[in-house]
Amino acid sequence: MSAHPHHHVATHRLTHGEALALKNLTVAYRGHPAVHHLDGAFERGSMTAIVGPNGAGKSSLLGALTGELRPAEGEVTRAAGLRLAYLPQQSQIDRSFPVQVMDVVALGLWSQLGRWRGLDAAQREQVRAALAAVGLQGFERRLIGEISVGQFQRVLFARVLLQQADVILLDEPFNAIDARTTADLLGVVHRWHAEARTVIAVLHDLDQVRTHFERTLLLARRCVAWGPTAEVLRAEHLFAARQMSQTWDEAAPRCVEPA
Repeated sequence: MSAHPHHHVATHRLTHGEALALKNLTVAYRGHPAVHHLDGAFERGSMTAIVGPNGAGKSSLLGALTGELRPAEGEVTRAAGLRLAYLPQQSQIDRSFPVQVMDVVALGLWSQLGRWRGLDAAQREQVRAALAAVGLQGFERRLIGEISVGQFQRVLFARVLLQQADVILLDEPFNAIDARTTADLLGVVHRWHAEARTVIAVLHDLDQVRTHFERTLLLARRCVAWGPTAEVLRAEHLFAARQMSQTWDEAAPRCVEPA
């Protein structure tokens, strides 16, 4: 899925080096605040993990970054001309539909294809190359319902590869997949980083975050800490996030900026 700016996502220039900036961002989910008054920026070419307790607003934040969720307050500002790619959680995708792997990956070329045009020879080769890059040579004609969870995640990464995006948003990309697939796909993430793309990923495995991600946003509806990973994932910050999650009021009204 490609993410396009909606009218509530500003696209004017940021300070030098910033890809996305958040100003007093509050996002509601099902009528209740999910993210409160978040300020900060994602630098171009950075790798940032978003972590926090269940229900901390992590996926809602990604929705605001793509433009799919309208902020209740504040705004997301994008660098002019920024291209985004978004990889949702697998649980949001219906794999019962009889579609071939090649067709799913080819969606990464959507901006080139338009609504009705089929793939030409060069584009078919691009799809094959993307599948080879994620270890799925020869899977083009397989149905997505016939492959494993890990193989399907490789398919989704191949689709993102073809989008050639400046910013790549990943929602729990390594959830419930095997260690070999995780290692291979982390290799793809590091390749994006080497190409100076901006990677923002919602993750749960803190050891994985410490090993692979240079920056971390610890979220518990509000920002607990945001900066270099080693500083953010200190015991006192993790404790504060857990304490904040235990005091959430699920029936809370829309939040209002304190006077």
